[in-house]
Amino acid sequence: MENSQDKGIIKWITGIAIAVPVVVAVLLFMPAKLDLATEWVYFLPHLNAVINSAATVALIMGLIFIKQKNIILHRASMTAAFGLGAIFLVSYVIYHASAESTSFGGEGLIKSIYYFILITHIILAAVALFPILLAYYYGYTDQRQKHKKVVKFAYPIWLYVTVSGVLVYLMISPYYNF
Repeated sequence: MENSQDKGIIKWITGIAIAVPVVVAVLLFMPAKLDLATEWVYFLPHLNAVINSAATVALIMGLIFIKQKNIILHRASMTAAFGLGAIFLVSYVIYHASAESTSFGGEGLIKSIYYFILITHIILAAVALFPILLAYYYGYTDQRQKHKKVVKFAYPIWLYVTVSGVLVYLMISPYYNF
């Protein structure tokens, strides 16, 4: 049974996990983009790919460390992945709130592959936040049984989102107009 502190934190996690995708969707689909008065935002997709690559490495290292029962390095790796995810989210929101979306220019089978990866990436990124936050909370508070249960779902989704984010970037980057 969860204690009252867990219930309160889970309410916060639920609120955040709902609010973030809603805010991202609003910013992506708002009729006018923010005018940040500079071209610096066009660097962000490249930065985001680096951040996603680093998060992927941190996630894989976290798995390796926990398999080796090295909890200290596991926590450090997962905290790095968590921090990188937060930085990515801020950068992603800034870019998409201020720059027009780039259309994929590929044709044929590669276009279908691109859109499959993109759509699954978007759906799983929206869904992933709740179990990621919950797993991080349970790990941080040393509730290992609960942590293990949530991680069975959170980890593969999170890893897919980071890897597919890099793949989407690599596939669309030739079509950027900047």
